Amino acid sequence: METKSVPTSRIEEKPPPRGKVKIAEALKALLSVKDFSAITTAEIARTAGVTEALIYKYFKDKRDLLHQVLSEYLNAYLIQSRIDIKGIKGAKNKIRKLVWSHSNIYATNRVFAKILLIEVRNHPDYYKSDTYDLVKQYNNILLGIVEEGVKNNEIREDLSPGFIRQCILGCIEQACFTSIIFNREISPDQITDDICELVFKGIEKK
Repeated sequence: METKSVPTSRIEEKPPPRGKVKIAEALKALLSVKDFSAITTAEIARTAGVTEALIYKYFKDKRDLLHQVLSEYLNAYLIQSRIDIKGIKGAKNKIRKLVWSHSNIYATNRVFAKILLIEVRNHPDYYKSDTYDLVKQYNNILLGIVEEGVKNNEIREDLSPGFIRQCILGCIEQACFTSIIFNREISPDQITDDICELVFKGIEKK
């Protein structure tokens, strides 16, 4: 029996509706000057130039909109993180690159930093969300690098790779958090030097 061949060309995804994009952009603009709790859906609609009803057509509520904006940022950052470490040899060099990229995104995109570090974590639903799954994907990239370092005798095997990962992520967040709160300058170069100097001396295999 003759079978029809299935086209293998990739089907391009349709761009999101213009109204949906305008709503997301409006929330980003408002978050650059206000806390999420102080922003109303009416204000988002007014900033976007749409009706308030249109928000509820595309999003369950204001928090769903927040998560979708964060997902957009996280997906882009995940792609960039995977690109950043391509061609880099050595686990410590890859860690240094990720520490710089991570602190740099906080330095250059304060809305992203504000949503991730301040606005979503105080809500229990965040830890059951698709957004949190994206964060775990990024964490697993770093975990894989640490495990690579252990395998290649760059990193001590007597320390848990998961613990090392948490120490690195915790250092980045603590180094940037106050500056994000008070809108102060963040120096990715200095933060990377300081964190790597501290962490590498503790984890590198002698």
